[in-house]
Amino acid sequence: MTDNAPGKPTSDRRALSRLVAGLAPLIFLLAMMAVFAVLEPRFLNSTNLFNVMRQISITGLIALGMTFVILTAGIDLSVGSLLALAGMIAAAVAKGSTGNTLSLDDSAAAGHGAMTAMLVAIGIGLTGGLLQGLGITKLKVPPFVVTLGGLSIFRGMTLWFSGGGPISGFEADYRWWGQGYVGPIPVPVIIFLACAAICHIVLRHTRYGRHIYAVGGNPEAARLSGLPVDRLILSVYVIVGFFAGLAGFVLSARLNSAEAVAGIGYELTVIASVVIGGTSLFGGAGSVVGTVVGAILIGVLVNGLVLNNVSSYVQQIVIGLIIILAVGFDRWIKTRNPA
Repeated sequence: MTDNAPGKPTSDRRALSRLVAGLAPLIFLLAMMAVFAVLEPRFLNSTNLFNVMRQISITGLIALGMTFVILTAGIDLSVGSLLALAGMIAAAVAKGSTGNTLSLDDSAAAGHGAMTAMLVAIGIGLTGGLLQGLGITKLKVPPFVVTLGGLSIFRGMTLWFSGGGPISGFEADYRWWGQGYVGPIPVPVIIFLACAAICHIVLRHTRYGRHIYAVGGNPEAARLSGLPVDRLILSVYVIVGFFAGLAGFVLSARLNSAEAVAGIGYELTVIASVVIGGTSLFGGAGSVVGTVVGAILIGVLVNGLVLNNVSSYVQQIVIGLIIILAVGFDRWIKTRNPA
């Protein structure tokens, strides 16, 4: 049977459907921006738009790592808690803290510089991701269960370490990573976009990236083809851990404070950014560009709702509905265009 046989979509129709599916998040984003610009003139103010980008840069960083995870049909629910733990320990290193026994008096600080704190935060993230990846690949525990446990463990460690209180009052070199500018562009935005460019190149132009798509598309076929499936799956949890650690450092620098409750609910926003951007929850399809668009879309949506005095409760409802619609659209496209 050929592609043009009755009852079977032609290759042109499949290509058109994929194009529409790929452009849908961007079209929706532009339409939403047009609506908010009409409803609220302050929306298109450059200061407001830079604020939106700065706000989404934290969850956007984690969403980059989550894209790798979801491309393998996995999930990581622990990213918010791991962010909090990494940010808290980075702050402790910067302040010379030993956790809940530390005097937070600035005059007593004998800490290390911002770069050391950042490396520690990334190290915490990498370690957390590695342990969870080992639980998934070696113990064969489903990602949902492992990372749900990680969500609780990392949050508990953060509260235990900090005694429930914040660590605040950092030096200028530390705050620069969250509050500084390069020209008119906030530093967190530069970090986010630079990381996005690297992730895009890795996924689209390297053998490793092609293997990630292969594992997500059909893990058994990938295994029979000789790919190290467990090692590849382990690597994506290390990657998302890296970004959770980096995001924890940047967030504490931006707030000039590491909070034990930081990152609560971030997993929802991160997963929403990836899914709305077109990455399939069933693995094997998606892109970093889509994730960036998805993160901006959520940031614009929340900002537009805030400017129009819509309550935070309603914002959560709207984001949840958009996630359901995005997944439903993904399933609809797959149904019309079977592989």
